[in-house]
Amino acid sequence: MAEKESFVPSLKLIDATMLVAGSMIGSGIFIVSADITRNTGSAGWLLFVWLITGFMTLTAALSYGELSAMFPKAGGQYVYLKQAYNPLVAFLYGWSFFTVIQTATIAAVGVAFAKFTAYLFPQLGEDHLLLQAGFLKISSAQLLAIGVIVLLTFINSLGVNSGKAVQTIFTSAKLVSLTALIIFGFVAFKPEVWHVNWTDAWNLHQLGKDGSVANYTTIAALGAIAAAMVGSIFSSDSWNNVTFIAGEIKNPKKNIGLSLALGTLIVTVIYIVTNLMYLSVLSLHDIAASDKDRVGVTASQHIFGGPGTWIIAVLIMVSTFGCNNGLIMAGARVYYSMAKDGLFFKKAGHLNQKAVPGYGLWVQCLLASLWCLSGKYGDLLDMISFVVVVFYMLTIAGIFILRKKMPDAERPYRAVGYPVLPVIYILMGLAFCLLLIAYKPAYTWPGLLITLAGIPVYYIILRSSHAKSAAQ
Repeated sequence: MAEKESFVPSLKLIDATMLVAGSMIGSGIFIVSADITRNTGSAGWLLFVWLITGFMTLTAALSYGELSAMFPKAGGQYVYLKQAYNPLVAFLYGWSFFTVIQTATIAAVGVAFAKFTAYLFPQLGEDHLLLQAGFLKISSAQLLAIGVIVLLTFINSLGVNSGKAVQTIFTSAKLVSLTALIIFGFVAFKPEVWHVNWTDAWNLHQLGKDGSVANYTTIAALGAIAAAMVGSIFSSDSWNNVTFIAGEIKNPKKNIGLSLALGTLIVTVIYIVTNLMYLSVLSLHDIAASDKDRVGVTASQHIFGGPGTWIIAVLIMVSTFGCNNGLIMAGARVYYSMAKDGLFFKKAGHLNQKAVPGYGLWVQCLLASLWCLSGKYGDLLDMISFVVVVFYMLTIAGIFILRKKMPDAERPYRAVGYPVLPVIYILMGLAFCLLLIAYKPAYTWPGLLITLAGIPVYYIILRSSHAKSAAQ
């Protein structure tokens, strides 16, 4: 069958909204509150971290609406950066996106699926090693994660409607299941726990797993908040994936902006209410000391008793499966746009007979699978959060640049709260990044090095392209 020449717009507003929400909700909401609680030591600051992250996410999403309406093309953020700045800045984003941001996230979410599957089938866990040769260790969990990634890649290679069906089914299931968990959690409300948690709720301090307490200096407290936000920002990330598939959304100038607003609002509310539910059944120490940081499991055990572990395991399996489908679907569209610019494998710029970038899907699958085998995806995701926020700031700053460069361009949708909200996001993002540089440098320099490594790669590609053109 012949290749298709263009994307087929077939996704409605509800489909785009499901992609936003489904790509955001993975396993983070069930895990990262433990680390946030250890960094902040109090109920008020735990919620503040989630609230400020939600505010930043909503502000960014509302700002992106203007860009998505101006450039309703496959590639999303890559395209916006190219238009506002230059091809190099766009390539550095695409390079970071392919090498770590998207592929390592897909690996991490895949392994999270396997870890919680092991609650039901222990032989599929991380501790069940199948091969050990020197530094290389391969477990059942890693192979299951790769199997899920391969399966979802295959499904998405069959066309956007196949991927859409999986996304809608699993996102709907996770939203219903999460809502049910929250309701049952509040039914199991423990007044004495709630009262203790909210006593001295704004005393910011470090809380150890063993219950030990350590106070911060004023400046160190800001660094602790920034460190706590690494987890919440990662859990709230990937909302922008819908911009990557703009070429397949009906009425993209309207529906992308609306889906960004609706999807991020839904998830932000769910995240905050979920943490309120945690605080209604678990003490701060229970949250901070949860086994392997799995707060969701601890809460479910308090709510449902013995079956709680299985209930939360199934919920997280549904959540991570749907999350990975959205990540896999959207990621290949960025590589498609890069390939069209001559900055990625040429074949990634072609659509298969089902009108999807099949080659890009499988290249992404290969690298994500390698990340699964490496076991280093978790470390890299901590390190890349800094870079993710930097590119968000650059993209939002691009709104100001494009209003100067293209004052007469059609803008069916304008950034909400412009210029105040975009400026607030940039200032908050800058504060977050500077605090990480000062107090958590391990979270910054590796991501920067990965991004900057793209500069020589960019010029090597350009030189190669010029040499081919001269030869012809």
